Amino acid sequence: MPRSAGMLAFPDFHGFTRKLILWNLGTFFALLILGVASRPFAEQLLLWSGLVPPDVLHGRIWQLITYSFVHQGILNTAFELMSLWFLGSFLESNHGSRWLAEIYFVSVLGAGLAAMVLYLFMPSSLVFLSGCYGGIFGLLIAFGVLYADLQFMMFPLPMMIKAKYLVAVYMLISLAMLFSSQRVFAFSQLGGALFGFLYIKMAPRRGFASASSERYFGLRNEYYRWKRRRAAKKFQVYMRKQNRDVHFDKDGKYVDPDKDPKDRRWMN
Repeated sequence: MPRSAGMLAFPDFHGFTRKLILWNLGTFFALLILGVASRPFAEQLLLWSGLVPPDVLHGRIWQLITYSFVHQGILNTAFELMSLWFLGSFLESNHGSRWLAEIYFVSVLGAGLAAMVLYLFMPSSLVFLSGCYGGIFGLLIAFGVLYADLQFMMFPLPMMIKAKYLVAVYMLISLAMLFSSQRVFAFSQLGGALFGFLYIKMAPRRGFASASSERYFGLRNEYYRWKRRRAAKKFQVYMRKQNRDVHFDKDGKYVDPDKDPKDRRWMN
């Protein structure tokens, strides 16, 4: 039996999902206030933060990430952040904050790179890219792949639908938009979905950050064990000069010759 979940209730508002939404809301209202206080400065800041492909080619590479925090229009921003809330909370509760942060920003980057590729091959497609739809599509594809048979009801659809079918509908809509004036936005969304898919297929189970941390501590511990073995060998040489013989195990730990190595009563 496929699993089901009611998605009409609002999910928990916590963790990285909450931080991400608050960052986006803060940026949105900050730009609104700046637009009232100093419109020229707000417009300049908007151009510096949003993704403009020629600017990225001239060194403003931060735009490949910062564009996702720039939003235009209240309804559009509300829909983006609601989608981010529902998808982000569900995935974060099952995979953790680090995993969610990684797949989100990887997808955002993928969407930005997709827009850059389209501009390089079609310079006439130059547009100002903003919004976090690239990251949302990365989360959406992860939702559809990892929880394909999960059934839920999402407002305003009065029916149960499987995640994989909902994701397929969104992908088809984006493919159809490629033949419209919105092709850049659609192509970037598909780029975010592609990078999200590659992430869930290639990344370690708990994400690259956790794997890197484990690798770092593993290497550090191996280094300490090597130092201990090296010190043990030096000590053995010194003790032989004193006509005494000492023994260490393979990890450089001292072995008491008067104790049975198989005696583990001390561990109780």
